[in-house]
Amino acid sequence: MSNKWNLPPKEGHMERPDKIYYQTMTKKDVEERLKKNDILLIPLGSTENHGDAQPYGEDTFIVTRMCELIAQKTGCTVSEPVWFASHPFSHLGQKGTVPIPDEVNSAYMRAIISGFWNAGFRKQLIMSSHGQEYIIPSAIQEWGKRYQVPAIIIFLDVTKIMGEGLKDKAHGGEFETPFRHGDEAENSICLALFPEFIQMENAVDTKTWGFLPEGHIDKGGDIYGYPIPGQSHIGGGGIECVVYPEGVLGKPSLAKAEKAFKAIETYLDYVVKLHNDILEKFPPGVLPEAKYMTQRDKEEIDKLLKGPSEGGKHIYTVAWPC
Repeated sequence: MSNKWNLPPKEGHMERPDKIYYQTMTKKDVEERLKKNDILLIPLGSTENHGDAQPYGEDTFIVTRMCELIAQKTGCTVSEPVWFASHPFSHLGQKGTVPIPDEVNSAYMRAIISGFWNAGFRKQLIMSSHGQEYIIPSAIQEWGKRYQVPAIIIFLDVTKIMGEGLKDKAHGGEFETPFRHGDEAENSICLALFPEFIQMENAVDTKTWGFLPEGHIDKGGDIYGYPIPGQSHIGGGGIECVVYPEGVLGKPSLAKAEKAFKAIETYLDYVVKLHNDILEKFPPGVLPEAKYMTQRDKEEIDKLLKGPSEGGKHIYTVAWPC
């Protein structure tokens, strides 16, 4: 079985001085980095119940560990993660889960984009393995409407890109069971990226069920192509604090690291390709030409692109709050 990314990684990097994370770099470090690579990865996670075998920060560790691998390969920069997130209605009340209101999450996301744009990172890849694919694209679009400045801001839904690699054997994949929250597939990803946090001896399985027959609502990650995406309904199933108080939907006990190698490799390979294609088209310091992205006056755009330290203007002269 292929393992060209040498999974699992030896360790995480969030507190290491190896210039992967923006927050561990100095102003001088960032200025030098921007000359070589001005792409920033922003990992979005969550704090939520993932059962007795997996940590509350599972979604965050999935994206940060993959961001670290991508940064080591490409030389881009990673933001420290966002640990809290919007959640679908069915998650409310689940013990240990910390949901953030959609409007707060959207405003927070816009503020993060603005701050990094003002810092010089105007090419941002925002990635999430947590089910908030309904709010982050909306936040990006709202940011674009408010600021109307040249930028490349892209949301990457991890599980959607992993796609075929997360499917069960009945659909041509590696797993015994269909992909769901905290299940065999997701726990396999954990074992492949941060096995030191996983307590397999405590894994508890559940039987999944819903109110409607199979074939209507996607099982998870929107990878099966069913008509109704997983977050596009209320009433297709019960609320998780009642139906799945264990915090998992499926059988995490079946997880093995090697089952997830294909899915993780697919994601990492794609993001590296996207990164390289962006830099080939738009080298460091170059953005899509302003006249194609905004109808703001050229003089105003030029000042915003320069920034206040170079005799221009900061982005908050356009809009505040974000």
